[in-house]
Amino acid sequence: MAITNVAEYAHLSGADLDALAVALEAIRRDIEDSRGEKDRTYIQRTIAFQRCLDVAARLVIGGSRSKVGWALGTAALAVAKSIENMELGHNIGHGQWDWMNDPEIHSSTWEWDMVGVSSQWRYSHNYRHHVFTNIVGVDDDLGYGVLRVTRDQRWQPSNLLQPLRNLLLAITFEWGIALHGLHSEHERTATDAEKSTHTRALIRKIARQAGKDYVLFPALGPRRWRRTLTANAAANLLRNVWAYVVICCGHFTDGAEKFTPAALGGETKPEWYLRQMLGTANFRAGPVLAFLSGNLCYQIEHHLYPDLPSNRYAEIAPRVQAVCATYNLPYTTGPLARQYLLTLRTISKLALPDHFLAATSDDAPETLSENRFRNVGKQSHLSSVRDDSRPAARIGYSNTGPNKSVSAD
Repeated sequence: MAITNVAEYAHLSGADLDALAVALEAIRRDIEDSRGEKDRTYIQRTIAFQRCLDVAARLVIGGSRSKVGWALGTAALAVAKSIENMELGHNIGHGQWDWMNDPEIHSSTWEWDMVGVSSQWRYSHNYRHHVFTNIVGVDDDLGYGVLRVTRDQRWQPSNLLQPLRNLLLAITFEWGIALHGLHSEHERTATDAEKSTHTRALIRKIARQAGKDYVLFPALGPRRWRRTLTANAAANLLRNVWAYVVICCGHFTDGAEKFTPAALGGETKPEWYLRQMLGTANFRAGPVLAFLSGNLCYQIEHHLYPDLPSNRYAEIAPRVQAVCATYNLPYTTGPLARQYLLTLRTISKLALPDHFLAATSDDAPETLSENRFRNVGKQSHLSSVRDDSRPAARIGYSNTGPNKSVSAD
């Protein structure tokens, strides 16, 4: 269900909301004050590991002659690409490591290994998505313009093709992100000349990526170029699907609330935190799965603190859970497979017009929170950590984090 007014969750008084923000800001200060050599070592080792894995995978693909060797090399290359995109490109692009003042590991200089242009993505993602999270018609990441994921998005006949669109989005995710970033840049650009500049930048990036994966590396082994070409294509496909699954589970699964633009009217910073908590969802993961997901299994913590180092989210999570329990707020989490299956259910269901669906926007299983909070007085303890709940976060956004005064990058 989409919420038209954050005040719908009025079991929290104004004083409660202020105290909530104070508690969340205290967590931020503690992490900022403790950043140091351990974090610096982490990101440097991650970059070194990713690059070594990439080289090793390509050597195995090119040097082995068996199908097993090809499969192992391809899988390793897909993992290397996933780490680069999610734990490196995504998180560096958020400014999580800008505090080091390292010109090579900085949001303004890092260009990731995918067809999208990093600078265009930073605007569409860091600003449009993180400031206006799950606001229908404002957050372009809400369904990516091709999926209906809430009943507050008007149904159109083309939504009948939504299951197919969903499959195509997963397969071509990096291309969707690239076009998504270009669209956002065009929307904020004043002149046709500027739009043309952004378009040319994307075309150059696509040519560079396609040339690397589908021309340069296959050409290094001319007798076995097909083997390398198919391995690169397969690795990109696997990376795309994995990134798509992780991202969808953070915002489209049951319990991740959607909001109408009315929620933005006079929104304060504590209310922004509240919207982020309700609009995001985690999935449970051990250290390896967390690393492979770019630590976006902690989507709640990421939306609260998008500019804090991702390796600290596991440390932050128990404190955020405690805040949720203190203020009777839900903390949505669950196994990865379950979270994604719930996402698929919503996408498949909302392909149909609302009159074919038994539930309404008030009692749909994917959005139960309004009724839960409306009846808060009748319940003894609504939350703490539970599956099928909701999450937490902060307001406005510069490239390094949310603020009341909003800027683009």
